[in-house]
Amino acid sequence: MRVKRGVNAAKKRRTVLGEAKGYRGRSGSNYRVAREAVMKAGQYAYDGRKMKKRDMRSIWIIRINAACRENYLSYSVFIDGLKKQNIELDRKVLAEMAVSDAAGFKGLCDKVKAVK
Repeated sequence: MRVKRGVNAAKKRRTVLGEAKGYRGRSGSNYRVAREAVMKAGQYAYDGRKMKKRDMRSIWIIRINAACRENYLSYSVFIDGLKKQNIELDRKVLAEMAVSDAAGFKGLCDKVKAVK
C-alpha cells in the first residue's frame, strides 16, 4: 500500500505561504519562490537578532562615554577605574544611570577619580 502525502504537502505549502503573506509579487503567492523568500527572511531575522545585541552594546558605550566626558573622564579610564574598585555594573546599567541618574553616575566618576 502506498503512502499518499497530499494532506501533509498541502499543510506544508499552506504554512510557507502563510509566512510569506504580504510579500511582493510571486514571493507571496508562488510556493517555490515563497519558500526561498521565507528561508531568506528567517536568516535575516536570525542575523538581525545578533546584530541587535552588537548595536545595543555600542549605543551603551557611546552613552557612557558621553556622560564620562561631562565628568572630565574618558571611557577607558572610567571602565578601568570601575574594575580596580571591583564595581561590577554592566554597560546596560551604566548607560541607564548615565541617562536617568546623572547624580549617581557622577558619584561613580568621583570614585574612579579617587583611585586614579
